[in-house]
Amino acid sequence: MTATLHWQTTGQGPDLVLLHGWGMNGAVWHQVEAVLAEHFTVHIVDLPGYGHSNEFPCQEMDAMAALIVARAPKQAIWLGWSLGGLIATHIALNYPDRVNKLITVASSPKFAADRPWRGIQPNVLSAFTEQLVDDFQTTVERFMALQAMGSPSARQDVKQLKQAVLARPLPHQSALLAGLKMLADVDLRDELAHLTMPLLRLYGRLDGLVPIKVATDVQALHPQSEHFTFGDSSHAPFMTELELFCLQIVQFGYK
Repeated sequence: MTATLHWQTTGQGPDLVLLHGWGMNGAVWHQVEAVLAEHFTVHIVDLPGYGHSNEFPCQEMDAMAALIVARAPKQAIWLGWSLGGLIATHIALNYPDRVNKLITVASSPKFAADRPWRGIQPNVLSAFTEQLVDDFQTTVERFMALQAMGSPSARQDVKQLKQAVLARPLPHQSALLAGLKMLADVDLRDELAHLTMPLLRLYGRLDGLVPIKVATDVQALHPQSEHFTFGDSSHAPFMTELELFCLQIVQFGYK
């Protein structure tokens, strides 16, 4: 039997695929979907091993990308948040004919810090991995708090993230462990120069997981790309500054 991931499609206009982040599911895009469906045909997938796709965990990014692309529109704008941004970039590099434009949100070609590269300290990622085996729910809640930290609407952001996760089946533990391994190990910095489609990178000024200076570092790796920083946001700008976030997507999508 071929694994079929959970997709939902709404709206009309150019095709836009949304990929969620680690520990989450497609429900995080609920508010974004309502706005963007007026401008795009919005396709939201629960990544392999997450939400309604939790029966199909993948250990490797290649396998994950192949499963996603199998049911995705033939050509679309791809938007990925956090780990989803890493996966969307991988898809853009390996299936360039399927990706018209690429948008990454609070993401990085390499999440783990590696001096002088800024990112998440490796010991933080390994601690999450250890905690995950002991207590899934506490670990994911801790990660949500880390994502919202610094945002003026942190409590509301965490509440929304929690509602999204709990609205669907919980992620498969092996998918969560594989995702942490991707955050720790994947490094696409050298490959960014090979991207052939327009790229927009969106950041939160207060982000504790993807430090804002990463924006400058990535600009040096891909000088043709565009980037925008949300001044009041941490790791989830689409929650903290929803209207401005959607405006950025519409402007870039219709360029």
